[in-house]
Amino acid sequence: MNSDHYYLKQLSAERLQLCYDIAPPRVKQYLDAEIQYVLNRINSSDVVLELGCGYGRVLEKLTLKAKQVVGIDTSLPNLMFAKKRLRNISNCSLFQMDAVALGFLDRSFDRVICIQNGISAFKVDPKDLISESIRVTRTGGNILLSSYSEKFWKERLKWFELQAEAGLIGEIDWGQTREGRIVCRDGFKATTFGPAEFSSLAPPSQTELNIEEVDDSSLLCEIKVRNS
Repeated sequence: MNSDHYYLKQLSAERLQLCYDIAPPRVKQYLDAEIQYVLNRINSSDVVLELGCGYGRVLEKLTLKAKQVVGIDTSLPNLMFAKKRLRNISNCSLFQMDAVALGFLDRSFDRVICIQNGISAFKVDPKDLISESIRVTRTGGNILLSSYSEKFWKERLKWFELQAEAGLIGEIDWGQTREGRIVCRDGFKATTFGPAEFSSLAPPSQTELNIEEVDDSSLLCEIKVRNS
């Protein structure tokens, strides 16, 4: 299967949820630490957009901190699953939408969130993703992106092994898997972004960039918008 469409056809809704349910304790610690990092940067008056919201796992926590939260995803099964999960939450809206062609007005959000390696998983031009995120972020607002730390390679690889054993992704191609890149025999590829890649994305005339390692597992890139 073409990895560009993997999260649409192979890893969505209940199957995507299972990926996180079977995660080892150290991976769950990574997931929680990254979300907490983001929550610490959200104010109660903020309007927040999450790109690639999946089945609502992160959205649910964002709604506890922000005034209003919007989640977008290209997968309709994900969104239907998220709608059920979030049915009792009033400050959250869901839309089927492409992260590089957002149907929102300029400067609509205080925070734009794309975490847990979404920038790699989306399989879009990352510069287009950042450009569109800057467009919808208010001046003084922030864009928060993440990838994996190099220190987390063994734990991440073990997690993907468990996903392969559960039939959620294809068999891992050990000949091609190395240096932060996981390749499966069915065509799925999981990559990462390092500091250099993140630094090349944000135009310095419009933004301020900060990159921070969290929990020896995540690389968090925070882009502050000066003039969108």
